[in-house]
Amino acid sequence: MEGRGLFDLEGHVAVVTGGSRGIGLGYAKGLARHGACVAIWARDQDRINDAVGQLHELGAKAEGFVCEVSEEDQVVAQTQATIERFGKIDSLFANAGVGVPSRFVDMSVDLWNQVMAVNLVGPFLCFREAAKHMIDRGEGGKLIATASIGANFGSPMQEHYSASKAGVMALVRGLSVELARYDIQANAILPGWIETDMTTGARSWEKFDQAVLHRTPARRWGGPADLEAVAVYLASASSRFHTGDVLVVDGGYSIF
Repeated sequence: MEGRGLFDLEGHVAVVTGGSRGIGLGYAKGLARHGACVAIWARDQDRINDAVGQLHELGAKAEGFVCEVSEEDQVVAQTQATIERFGKIDSLFANAGVGVPSRFVDMSVDLWNQVMAVNLVGPFLCFREAAKHMIDRGEGGKLIATASIGANFGSPMQEHYSASKAGVMALVRGLSVELARYDIQANAILPGWIETDMTTGARSWEKFDQAVLHRTPARRWGGPADLEAVAVYLASASSRFHTGDVLVVDGGYSIF
């Protein structure tokens, strides 16, 4: 409340998919610190419980829901469960994602489809259900996707991941036009190299680690806390005239 100013989220209800750890938990903590009620959607109940506990420690109202975002019936059910619990959904962060490195010539259709199912079909389903609710409710809303700088740069052994994140960027741009009449804004966040469970292997590879640090003007990897502020801004009323955009948070990596 006091001190939150333009970014006061008191009474705001946010859903964060993949919010039990990493970047998603960073979003959730930022939202919680500014007064939002947060619904964590993820696959692992123990991790959900831990994340919700951390949000409770910040004084937030939070609850977890087990959801596989690539499964339509689960997304539909947990959208309804979240609305029943909190009364509404004001913003939805489609953050859940997977990345499974593979040499392109060895990449199977099954692996390609697995990554696309979570990274692209998941945001489609979550945004569709949230948008239905927001339109029916008539008070606008926010749809925010986690993309990746990998959508803009060549990423060997990650062509499926990069393609899925480029698709997410196209999705939010289309939604920003179609849903503008309902006062619904759609944007994407492009994180750079962030220290999470997913990037542990890359971070521990000294040669790669040094290459990232050399190219990044900030001279460090980012952390989930570096994504808190942009999440709060995009969820807040302060960004009502900001839509169809891609916000890069990468310590300057993309400059070079």
